[in-house]
Amino acid sequence: MDGSAAAELERAERVVMRWDSTASAPAGGGGGEDQMLFDGGGDRAEAERFLQAVDDLRRLAPPSPGSPRRTSSSGASGAVQVAMARLEDEFRHVLASRAVDLEIEVLADLSSLSMCSDRSSFSDVGDAPPVDDDSVESSVGRRSSYRSMRSIREIDLLPPDAVADLNAIASRMAAAGYDRECVQVYASVRKPAVDSALRRLGVEKLTIGDVQRLEWDALEVKIRRWIRAARAAVRGVFASERRLCFLIFHDLPLSNPTIATPAPTTTPAAPFVETVKGAALQLFGFAEAISIGRRSPEKLFKIIDLHDALADLLPDVSDIFAVSKAGESIYVQSTEIRARLADAVRGILSEFENAVLRDPSKTPVPGGTIHPLTRYVMNYIVLISDYKATLSELIVSRPSASSRVSADGNELTPSFPDLDLADPDSQLPLSAHLIWTIVVLEHNLEGKASLFKDPALSHLFLMNNVHYIVHKVKDSPELRGLIGNEYLKRLTGKFRLAATAYQRSSWLKILNCLRDEGLHVSGGFSSGISKSALRERFKSFNAAFEEAHRAQSGWYVPDTQLREELRISISEKLLPAYRSFLGRFRHHIENGRHPELYIKYTVEDLEISVTDFFEGSPPPPHNRRRSHG
Repeated sequence: MDGSAAAELERAERVVMRWDSTASAPAGGGGGEDQMLFDGGGDRAEAERFLQAVDDLRRLAPPSPGSPRRTSSSGASGAVQVAMARLEDEFRHVLASRAVDLEIEVLADLSSLSMCSDRSSFSDVGDAPPVDDDSVESSVGRRSSYRSMRSIREIDLLPPDAVADLNAIASRMAAAGYDRECVQVYASVRKPAVDSALRRLGVEKLTIGDVQRLEWDALEVKIRRWIRAARAAVRGVFASERRLCFLIFHDLPLSNPTIATPAPTTTPAAPFVETVKGAALQLFGFAEAISIGRRSPEKLFKIIDLHDALADLLPDVSDIFAVSKAGESIYVQSTEIRARLADAVRGILSEFENAVLRDPSKTPVPGGTIHPLTRYVMNYIVLISDYKATLSELIVSRPSASSRVSADGNELTPSFPDLDLADPDSQLPLSAHLIWTIVVLEHNLEGKASLFKDPALSHLFLMNNVHYIVHKVKDSPELRGLIGNEYLKRLTGKFRLAATAYQRSSWLKILNCLRDEGLHVSGGFSSGISKSALRERFKSFNAAFEEAHRAQSGWYVPDTQLREELRISISEKLLPAYRSFLGRFRHHIENGRHPELYIKYTVEDLEISVTDFFEGSPPPPHNRRRSHG
């Protein structure tokens, strides 16, 4: 080394040694551990002189081959170690002191802003509440749609001048072989910042056991919070961390700090993954716990929400993590969790179908009204149809023959309806599952109808329940589209058959009392009406109608339109028949003794009495005493 180079090296060493972090006091008028070169507002010239001195040390006293980091603390190598220690402190200081506080409220908007053409806006179809709203979103009437356009928001975590300083420091440390120390410092500062951001977003540190021990009501709230937090974490926190790593490390030959003898790489993935991997595993661990938890029908829709939210995030997770081998495992884990959530959805739907099939017939519902099982199943199916977009992708097979076996392993009755209602090639498997579930419900209801001792009430029960099924299908365009007109026609036909069967079993005996057969006597000059037979006929009619009125006033048809239509149908048959019978034969009774014992009702009395039917309560008293004036 010539004299000028030696002098230049000596000057560089003096500049570096003035900033010896291990010195007990500043040396030569330089800075000690309380003063920082890169403090964001100090003497930039001194910082530039220090960096130049480091460059000169590297240029004038390069490390010996195969040993970029000397252990000697004397001379130029000692100055290099001092320089690296100082740069490590400076790197930590800039990262910690110049960081911009994340506006979590802004990040939370990632889950509620609508997507516009503006590149800084975001999408979430549906009405997401503010970040601090703990209420559980109602699934009723909401179609699951988490499909949104790219919506990553990269936020500046440090000011541009601080990033430039960090890049300048990192480049010197990497060139001197101190890249692992640099990455470790970076991760040690940024990890707590990432963890803090996730806590503020509401991501809790819960083990799989913690999640699975929670009551479902509490878990529903946490799922909703997780969906909002995950969007903000992936598209805001993780994306911004990746960008910061890129800006600091993108042009540096880094090595992986987790490998003992690392090989150089040209990407900033290692410090990024080192920083966020723990937070990412914690974040996705919640979804994993849900995916492997106990399956039950009430969980279906929130799990679909979770699946859809994760599916929507996967392209962003891929962009952020899967661009390097270091981060690929996080993306792979996310895809596996999504697959397990899809399996959970399919399993829950199967459990639901089996639960409908196995629902035991215990006691008949009062008044033949709509069974709670019918309401539950149909409301559930309507919600399933609201999730058609997702479920059509996840449900890819039609109900199998094994689904048609009852809980005790016995085949169902031979008359059990099949599913060949449409061309299988044109019918969605989801449609087949919904039709199958309704078929199973019908079969179950037929068993429950047999519990009623009165055949007319049994028919009324089936009429009520099938009518409810028909109207739930008709009232939901999505469900109607999935069920199809062919099966809807079958249901409508079944309703009409039940209504007809009720009227026949309930009113045929009563109407037969109003026929002429058996009232006429013949034989010479004594041809005419048998008054004793006529009196018995009126008494039979009165008793039968009174029993029908007493019983059927307590029966219940909850649908007001159907209730009124039934009353009209009864009146249209009963009143004309009674009016005609009364017109033909009343004078035979009124000319005898105590006519009021036989003719108890006027036509108007019957008309009023019919209005008591199907109210589900005992009939009110009516004053039906006739006047025989």
